[in-house]
Amino acid sequence: MPWPSRKRDKGAVADKKEPDAKIAKTEETQKKEEEEKSTKPPAGSSKSGWKNWKKAKEADAGGEESKQTYCHWLLKSEPESRLEKGVDMKFSIEDLKAQPNQTTFWEGVRNYQARNFLRAMKLGQQAFFYHSNCKEPGIVGIVKIVKEAYPDHTQFDQKDPHYDSTSRKENPKWSMVDVQFVRMTKRFIPLSEIKAHHLAHKADGGPLKNMMLFTRQRLSIQPLTQEEFDFVLSLEEEKPH
Repeated sequence: MPWPSRKRDKGAVADKKEPDAKIAKTEETQKKEEEEKSTKPPAGSSKSGWKNWKKAKEADAGGEESKQTYCHWLLKSEPESRLEKGVDMKFSIEDLKAQPNQTTFWEGVRNYQARNFLRAMKLGQQAFFYHSNCKEPGIVGIVKIVKEAYPDHTQFDQKDPHYDSTSRKENPKWSMVDVQFVRMTKRFIPLSEIKAHHLAHKADGGPLKNMMLFTRQRLSIQPLTQEEFDFVLSLEEEKPH
């Protein structure tokens, strides 16, 4: 199964000799300019095309930008055989599709931050199924959370590679969730392509600038903001570069 102090504005101090009305007008103008500046797209061009995507998304949302909260996820799993303590760690999206009701428990997470992300998952939230530790890693499909966090039974199984002798049944250290297959992505979205967008967005302020896939690469469970999820999902409609 799956393995796992703001700088002071130069114009903030008005000349004491200026009338109050002029000062108020200046402050109002500055405030308006700051607001316009905050909503103005970053200067420069981006090969990623995220600005056109953002305009479309804002139009759909009535011009409101999505809140930066984690409501989607990325789950890594190995699609190729690898033995650990005699157990094959392979679990591809095809393996998930072959499960009864195309559902399985997502066990074996032994990193505290990743575990906490598991515990934060809510029923019905969607996640990208990501093939990792293989020749060409990337996103292959979408799953959804069908059971929220509960104790991971493998922590108590001495024969399991993820056995933890320090965990107690009365106070389990590790958790798992149940996930169900939703669909394959319309095309395979490789890590290399997502990384190219990430690098472009770091320069121009795009939605993938802080994507955890590149800031905390080793985590097998990663959160995604709505903006990150939507942008990556839009890539399935594009032809691979």
